[in-house]
Amino acid sequence: QVQLVESGGGLGQPGGSLRLSCAASGLAFSAYAMNWYRQAPGKERELVATVTNAGGSTNYGDSAKGRFTISRDNAKKTVYLQMNSLKPEDTAVYYCNAQARWVDGTIDNYWGQGTQVTVSS
Repeated sequence: QVQLVESGGGLGQPGGSLRLSCAASGLAFSAYAMNWYRQAPGKERELVATVTNAGGSTNYGDSAKGRFTISRDNAKKTVYLQMNSLKPEDTAVYYCNAQARWVDGTIDNYWGQGTQVTVSS
């Protein structure tokens, strides 16, 4: 059974930092690209950051560029999102996502339960 468990959310101060973690189990973690998405009330879910399976490449949504950093530790089966210079508009539920496309064309796509991040003074 695949599980993605996020932690590290909570209340952050504007201009402050938070670090989210997502611990994976039940899957070949190093074979999956890992992503962070977020969804604010009344808005669509948006991609925040992605890291390739070996961690050699990262990509960020416009809202995260220059402020957030995604990283992974394949030995610990964990992906992180370091969020700096927080803004109130970063308030959202943050979701961890694992994706893999296999050679036979099948796609695996798993989601965590989400962790709330609230940025407010």
